[in-house]
Amino acid sequence: MSKATTTDRRSSGPHIADSHDVIRVHGARENNLKDVSIEIPKRRLTVFTGVSGSGKSSLVFDTIAAESQRLINETYSAFLQGFMPNRARPEVDVLDGLTTAIAVDQQRMGGDPRSTVGTATDANAMLRILFSRLAEPHIGPPSAYSFNTASVSASGGIRVDRGAEKTRTVKATFSRTGGMCTRCEGRGKVSDIDLTQLYDDSKSIAEGAFTIPGWKSDSVWTVGLYAQSGFLDPNKPIRRFTKKEMQAFLYGEPTKVKVNGVNLTYEGLIPKIQKSFLSKDKEAMQPHIRAFVERAVTFTTCPECDGTRLTEAARSSRIGKVSIADACAMEIRDLAGWVRSLAEPSVAPLLTALQGTLDSFVEIGLGYLSLDRPAGTLSGGEAQRVKMIRHLGSSLTDVTYVFDEPTIGLHPHDIQRMNDLLLRLRDKGNTVLVVEHKPETIAIADHVVDLGPGAGTAGGTVCFEGTVEGLRAADTVTGRHLDDRARLKETVREPTGALEIRGASANNLQDVDVDIPLGVLTVVTGVAGSGKSSLLHGSIPADAGVISVDQSPIKGSRRSNPATYTGLADPIRKAFAKANGVKPALFSANSEGACPTCNGAGVVYVDLGMMAGVDTPCEDCEGKRFQASVLEYRLGGRDISEVLAMSVTEAEEFFGAGEARTPAAHRILERLADVGLGYLTLGQPLTTLSGGERQRLKLATHMADKGGVYVLDEPTTGLHLADVEQLLGLLDRLVDAGKSVIVIEHHQAVMAHADWIIDLGPGAGHDGGRIVFEGTPAALIADRSTLTGQHLAAYVGA
Repeated sequence: MSKATTTDRRSSGPHIADSHDVIRVHGARENNLKDVSIEIPKRRLTVFTGVSGSGKSSLVFDTIAAESQRLINETYSAFLQGFMPNRARPEVDVLDGLTTAIAVDQQRMGGDPRSTVGTATDANAMLRILFSRLAEPHIGPPSAYSFNTASVSASGGIRVDRGAEKTRTVKATFSRTGGMCTRCEGRGKVSDIDLTQLYDDSKSIAEGAFTIPGWKSDSVWTVGLYAQSGFLDPNKPIRRFTKKEMQAFLYGEPTKVKVNGVNLTYEGLIPKIQKSFLSKDKEAMQPHIRAFVERAVTFTTCPECDGTRLTEAARSSRIGKVSIADACAMEIRDLAGWVRSLAEPSVAPLLTALQGTLDSFVEIGLGYLSLDRPAGTLSGGEAQRVKMIRHLGSSLTDVTYVFDEPTIGLHPHDIQRMNDLLLRLRDKGNTVLVVEHKPETIAIADHVVDLGPGAGTAGGTVCFEGTVEGLRAADTVTGRHLDDRARLKETVREPTGALEIRGASANNLQDVDVDIPLGVLTVVTGVAGSGKSSLLHGSIPADAGVISVDQSPIKGSRRSNPATYTGLADPIRKAFAKANGVKPALFSANSEGACPTCNGAGVVYVDLGMMAGVDTPCEDCEGKRFQASVLEYRLGGRDISEVLAMSVTEAEEFFGAGEARTPAAHRILERLADVGLGYLTLGQPLTTLSGGERQRLKLATHMADKGGVYVLDEPTTGLHLADVEQLLGLLDRLVDAGKSVIVIEHHQAVMAHADWIIDLGPGAGHDGGRIVFEGTPAALIADRSTLTGQHLAAYVGA
C-alpha cells in the first residue's frame, strides 16, 4: 500500500486521539461513595450538587483530583517525591481520561504571621524587584525590601584544602541586607504581658499577691516554688523588690531547687506563664482561663516600624513619593493605577507582569484588598479567589480545574462575575468541575451531577446526571428545591433593646455609628469588602457579652473529633463505665483504652525514607483505636468503637431511649442535629470538616452558653438549598428563646427572613464602610437604592 493511500485513510475520519472526551470513573468507594460509576464530559463546566455530606467532595477532590495529582507526582524521581505530600491511591476500580488537575479549595491561607496577600502571590516579589531597580536612595537588592529577610553579616577565616600539603587560610566576609524590622521581627505587632494581671505588687507572695487562675497558696508547684526558692523574700511586697530580685522574679533562668524535699525547676514568672498558658490553644481553654489570657496579653502595633514590618532604610527608599510600605498599604485597585503610571523602559517586562497580576485581583472582585493584609485574616472565599489569580492568565489548556463552592462570601452582585470567570476557564479548552449549592451557578452548568439522596451513609450515590433543565424536572432533593424562594415575613419582631456602636473606624469603616437591635434576628449585608466583619468582629465593645461563632479553623490533632470537641465523649465514657463497672479512662483512645500498637490513632505511619510515607490501618485494632479487651465492654449492645462510628442522627436515637439512655449525651446530640450536622460521625477527625461545618459545630457547643448575643458569620456556607430552611428554623428558635442573633450573610433567604437589616456599602474597600440602609426587609425592597435591595427584590419577585 502506498504512503499516500495510508495518509488518506487516516484523514478520512475522526482521529483516534479525539475520542478521549470524557473522564470515566468506575467503582468509586472513597469515604461514603457506594460504587459510583460516572462519565464526566471534558472541556465542559460540570457542577456537582447534593446535600452537605452526600459525597460531592469525596468524588471530585478525594477521587478525581487526588488520583490526578498522585499520578503526576509519580513522574518525578523518588528523591523529589520524598519532599511532596503523601497521596494514597483512592478507593476506585477505574479512572480513565484524567488530565492535570488543579484543585482550588477553601483552605485558609497562611498560618504564619508574616504571610500576607502580597507574599502569598507573586505581587510582593515583583514589587521588591521594582523598588530595588528604581527607588531612591538605592539601599540594596530586593531582599532589602523584604520583611521576611533579616540583615546579617559575618567574617572569619576559611581553610581551603588543595591537596595533601597545600592548605591555606583565607579571610572571608559575608553580608546580606534585609528589610525586616528588628523590633517586631517582620510581624508588624509586638506582644506584651500586662504584669498587673499577674500579681498585686502591693502584697507579698506570702500574702497572696498572685492573681493567676489556679495558683493557690498551698501549691508547691506554683506559689510555693516562688516563696521557697531562696531567690526572693516571700514576706516583702513585690513593689519593694530590688532590681536583682525583680530580674530573678520575672526573667530568672531555669534553675534546679528543692522545695519541701521535692526537686523542682525554678524559672522567671514571664517564661513560666508563656509555657503554661500562651503556648496552648486558646479555644481549648476553660472560659475563665481564656478570659485571663485575653486580659493579660496585649498585641500592639510595633512602635519602631509603625506596623509596616520594614526597617527605616526600606521605608525611606521611594519611587517618586511612594515607599514600598505605602504601595503595599494601598488598595490593590489603586496600586494597579499607580503601577500603570510608571513608564520606565528598563523594567517594562516586570511592570507588565505586575500589572497583569494586580488587574487579576480587581477582575476577580478583590481590588479592595491591600498587599499587606495578613493572609490568615482572609475568609475561605477570599482565600480561594486569591488562589485563582495565578490561573486566570495561564496559557495552559486541557487542564481540569476543581473548585469548592467558589461563590462563598460573595454578594449576589458579585456571583455573576465569578460565573464569567468559570466560563472563561472552560472556553479556553479546560474541564471545570465545581462543587456548588448556589442556584445562580448551577444554572450555568453544561452538565450537572446530583449526589445523595441523603448525607453520610444515606448518600454516596448518583441521583441524577444531565442538564440543568433535567435536574429541575427530576424528583431529587436538589431538583425539588432548585427554585425555592423564601418569602418576607408578614410580621417582624420588636426589639427589646440596642447594642450601641459609636465611631467605628476599624479597617475601612468611616466613623460608623449604629444601634444594632437586640431580641430580634438582625442580618448585616453588603458586598464583599464593604466592612461587615470589621463592624461586628472589630467594633463591638469587649464587655458586650457577645458570643462570636466564625469559620476559623478548630485547632486540634487528627485525634480530635466532634465527640471530643463538644464534650460529648465524657458522658459517653461515663455511661460505658457505669454499665460495665470499670473506669471511664478505658473508653478513651487517648488514655488507658488506646491500642498499644497505634497508640490510639487507628493508623500506623510508615516512613519510607526518601519515598512518600504512608498511613496504613492498624492491623491489631483494625482502625478501631481501642484495645481488644475494651471492645468486649458494651452499652446497649454496642462497643465504644461502634458508637463512635455512628452518625449524630443514629446516636441521638441510641442515647435517647432504652438501656443506653444518657440525657447528658442526648442533649448535645440534639444541638448537633439542630445545626444540620446529623450526618457527621461522632469519631470523624476535625481536620476533615469544611469551614461551614466547623462553624455549625462551634454553634452547637455555644448554644448551651448563657450569653445573650450571638454573632454568626455566613452560617449558610456549605448548606444545601434544602438545609437553609432548617437553619432559618434554628435561628428563629434561638431568638424565641430570648437570644439576640446577628448574622453576616449574603444569602437572600436569610435576608428575607430577617427582622432587621443593616446594609453596608455602597462598594468595597474605601468605597464602602458606611451604613447605606437600616430597616426591615420590606422597607429595603421598597427603597431599592442599594445593590442588596435590588437583588433581594428580584429574589422575592417583588
